[in-house]
Amino acid sequence: MKLVVLAALVLAPAALAGAAATPGVTAKEVVIGSSGPAGGDGVLRGADAYFKYVNARGGVNGRRIVFRYLDDGGDPAQTLENARTLIEDDGVFALFSVVGTSTNLAIRDLTNTAKVPVVFAAAGATALGRDYRKYPYTIGYAPPNAEEGAVYAKHMLASNAKAKVAVLYAADDDGADLLAGLRKGLGPANAKLIVDTAPLDPAVDDVQAAVAQLKASGASTLVLLVPADAATHAAAAAAKLRWRPQLYVASAAANGMKPVPQNAITAVVVRDPATAKWANDPGAKLGARIVAKYAPGGGTTDASVVAGLASAYSFVDALKAAGKTPTRESLAKAMTSMREASNPFLLPGIRVRTSATSRFPITQVGLQRRQAGRWVLFGGLQTARP
Repeated sequence: MKLVVLAALVLAPAALAGAAATPGVTAKEVVIGSSGPAGGDGVLRGADAYFKYVNARGGVNGRRIVFRYLDDGGDPAQTLENARTLIEDDGVFALFSVVGTSTNLAIRDLTNTAKVPVVFAAAGATALGRDYRKYPYTIGYAPPNAEEGAVYAKHMLASNAKAKVAVLYAADDDGADLLAGLRKGLGPANAKLIVDTAPLDPAVDDVQAAVAQLKASGASTLVLLVPADAATHAAAAAAKLRWRPQLYVASAAANGMKPVPQNAITAVVVRDPATAKWANDPGAKLGARIVAKYAPGGGTTDASVVAGLASAYSFVDALKAAGKTPTRESLAKAMTSMREASNPFLLPGIRVRTSATSRFPITQVGLQRRQAGRWVLFGGLQTARP
């Protein structure tokens, strides 16, 4: 197991335990942990860069944020072991931005039994906000998958109420969640618009047979609720078949598609640096400076890196609200009492709001369309509230 240390200073767990009553908190540091694919996740690179930026300006209440994560390769069983190591051996204060839906679901029993906050998980699973009564120490960050799917459905109805819709979806929690939201957004009266669906095993790269099946349905709209690589292969397969449907792509996949087909539509919540609109935006410029200085080669035009900046910004706000001597309980209260009005890395107008009974921090999204090799926002913010 490879330990990737993303902070400049790391103290031994025994020293941390002896110096503070609250694990991971000393007079000079707050140590937080995470788990994800080593070196391969833009969200964690962006978050690490933002924490370094904050540390260079004195930290939070005089404490540096020490951010470390363990490589899990996307394997939920390894994520569980990583979480156990971080909590029981390393004594971290909290977990932050653990990457992936299945991985976050795998650790909920452990972290909530231990009363360790899992703050702003890097996953869109609706369950992370819905199941708060059973898992009060866990909270997501992104808009819930089900609501993203519903946003696409509502746009379809508004732009082409007679569309014939085909759906390629991942045969996992994310795919099922997004598809359920799409059906919900269409409603019973329009359920017949979906003329065919095809599940895709995330481990299978060849999607040509599934795309050929969906084309044969006569669909004029194709919805890709699959990871980025599968979405790229599906778009290429459609082009090879000379099928040119209106394309909707899940937001988690759109940033990683290469190339993105002309006129594809996706949801977005950050000031995507690949969007010309933000060329002179102060928040986008700040993000670019932070990444250039604290994550060289980290991807100044990668929207997932900007998502990491945004979630880290919100974590810092929660840590400030947790008090001068933060505890796990005070952090858990702060992450469920968010009143963030102007995160410089999110789209203008998106507010990060939570309460004891509302555990979905972001409940608005923008829509963007691919035009001439760039993303172009249109239509204003859309509601994505469960």
